[in-house]
Amino acid sequence: MRHVLLCLLLIFSVAVQASEADRLRQAGFPAQSQELARKNQAVLEYLWADVYAAALYAPANISAKQAWDQQKRLRLTLYYFRDIDRNDVIKAALTTLKRQQSRATLARLKPELNQLHANIHNIRSGDRYALDFHPGRGLSLEINEQVVFSSGDDELAKAYLGIWLAPKGLSDSLRKSLLN
Repeated sequence: MRHVLLCLLLIFSVAVQASEADRLRQAGFPAQSQELARKNQAVLEYLWADVYAAALYAPANISAKQAWDQQKRLRLTLYYFRDIDRNDVIKAALTTLKRQQSRATLARLKPELNQLHANIHNIRSGDRYALDFHPGRGLSLEINEQVVFSSGDDELAKAYLGIWLAPKGLSDSLRKSLLN
């Protein structure tokens, strides 16, 4: 009986790995984006369902972790496999930011966070969101390749990208996969 259970777990594990590879292919992340090289990609799962595929881009000559640690140019692209209500997206972002940031930082960032969140709409399967960080020029949010929000605030960029890339974010395993 124990061997049967072990075999079933192994088969399930292989099926899940194949599913992630299929999902990453479906997302179709290019090897390069806006003069940056794709460093890593991963699928975020929640309750055994694939939610989105994420790809992190950084300068070709440094690792993803170095780019994050040294606040170099970064681009995070998310390809959604599921419909998600905008209120759920905003709630998850704010919950994570409250866990990661001080009250003073959140108070300083609140006006621009509100503007950014005002541009998020209900997500449909197949939507592609991207956060593009240019040091000294701040953050832009793209939805399906259209820039819908821009801010010159590097602190906002670091905090918002931190939802995915900083400790205590949405998913430690996703963070590790992207920064590996």
